[in-house]
Amino acid sequence: MRKRFIEPSHPAMLPVRLRLPVDMLAQPDEVTCGPTCLHAIYRYWGSEESLADVIGRTRRLEHGGTHAVFLACDALRRGYNATLYTFNLTLFDPSWFRAGVDISERLRLQAEFKDDHQLRHATAGYLEFLELGGRVRLTDPSRTLVRGLLRRRLPVLAGLSSTFLYRSPREYGPQDRPDDIRGEPAGHFVVLSGYDRRERKVQVADPYDPNPHGPNRRYWISIDRVIGATLLGIVTYDANLLVITPKSPA
Repeated sequence: MRKRFIEPSHPAMLPVRLRLPVDMLAQPDEVTCGPTCLHAIYRYWGSEESLADVIGRTRRLEHGGTHAVFLACDALRRGYNATLYTFNLTLFDPSWFRAGVDISERLRLQAEFKDDHQLRHATAGYLEFLELGGRVRLTDPSRTLVRGLLRRRLPVLAGLSSTFLYRSPREYGPQDRPDDIRGEPAGHFVVLSGYDRRERKVQVADPYDPNPHGPNRRYWISIDRVIGATLLGIVTYDANLLVITPKSPA
């Protein structure tokens, strides 16, 4: 278990640059970025298991890939805490985050009224997530939020738009070929593992290898680009930041 980190209270004490030791493997195929990122988070917290095992138990979507909530459920079942910061207004109404609102009840009612297969599939995941003790938060997507989590030595698993992150062509067909006319935006998972306050950048641990940002699976990029890509993850039913932590000893 890693030592608890006490965040400095005075701005002058805050580090200009911070890097967390997140060791990211390459994803084995086009649809396993999510469990590969989850595997990196587990290793960060000292749990050694094979990537194949994590991939094998990750719930997949019909077209491949997964949702962040299914990764969070795996963490909860393994005894971790999990908090999802969501920006997905397709799935969540802002009024649900007021005191006294039963989010699980609202999700069930919404699924009854909306004939959307993806929404119902994601809803099932969130109902399980909440039942397992997961927490979902609606907050402003900002540099302050991202840097605040990283300052606490918490790597952040981001469900975002790779089309926006990479500035790459949209994808088309079963082979996800680049096609700027027929293509659709693509989703992706990465882990945010550091920041540079002066340069306004974050460090991204990216399982996609090789990726458009360089020969390594770790690179620095504008924090605003990452926030924008995260918000646009709504196109593929994510748009969230997932924080996984070990439970405190009793």
